[in-house]
Amino acid sequence: MTTVTRELCDAHGASDESIYAFVYGTLRAGEINDMMRAAARHGIAAPVYVGSASLGGRLYDFGPYPGMVLAEAGQHVTGDIYRIPAALIPVLDEIEAVYPGEAGLFVREMHDVACDGATYACIVYPVSESAVSQLPQISGGDWVAYRRERNANAA
Repeated sequence: MTTVTRELCDAHGASDESIYAFVYGTLRAGEINDMMRAAARHGIAAPVYVGSASLGGRLYDFGPYPGMVLAEAGQHVTGDIYRIPAALIPVLDEIEAVYPGEAGLFVREMHDVACDGATYACIVYPVSESAVSQLPQISGGDWVAYRRERNANAA
């Protein structure tokens, strides 16, 4: 895991007041924890959409939200990259229940994510392999498409 530093931000085109985030679940646009709305609720500048991307991993259904287990190769998880103000990181940590010195379901890590020919060092909130042992895997790796289909089938 890489620590978010000013040098890391500068090296990947973000200012010392911003960083990139790869979001794959409820933080995506239009979802329950949409980052744009979260930023607005806290009086923080809006995230800037960079583009759609995917990251090596497997997606699992936790009910109201997904969890991603990172993987080197094979399956991929669909998500979006945003350039976010550094002030939004604590808000995202709160949404994902990531607290310093406490073990939780999600962790905040930095991973390189490719998008439109560029590579961005992004904050990602994965879960551990042990957290998903009894959960259904989301085939296709796209939470938004999966949730819409699941909700339509339940209606």
